[in-house]
Amino acid sequence: MVVGHRSRFSAQTLAVLAELCATSSQWRHGYGIARDTGLKSGTLYPVLIRLADRGLVEACWEEEQPAGRPRRHLYRLTPEGLAAATAALAQARPAGRGPKDARVRGGRRVAARVTP
Repeated sequence: MVVGHRSRFSAQTLAVLAELCATSSQWRHGYGIARDTGLKSGTLYPVLIRLADRGLVEACWEEEQPAGRPRRHLYRLTPEGLAAATAALAQARPAGRGPKDARVRGGRRVAARVTP
């Protein structure tokens, strides 16, 4: 029996990887990633934790505590994570589409915003 090819990453994980690839040199906080991907925190943070456990994402605390709110965790791709994300996104998207063309919102794929 032939089994169909299955991606190494879920659609939600691919959405997180696409978002982190778009800003690979910048540290991102979870709220911004959640806002830009449409993922809820109960989905996003387990994805980030799994990616960090695999060494694909690094996390750290904000250096200073801003007035009126607690410090936040910040995330960015490691060099290995950028390579893995680029390969996974190239494999997952149809030819001619960019890494941010498809995102997950509420468990459904939707078109990403287009920036000029």
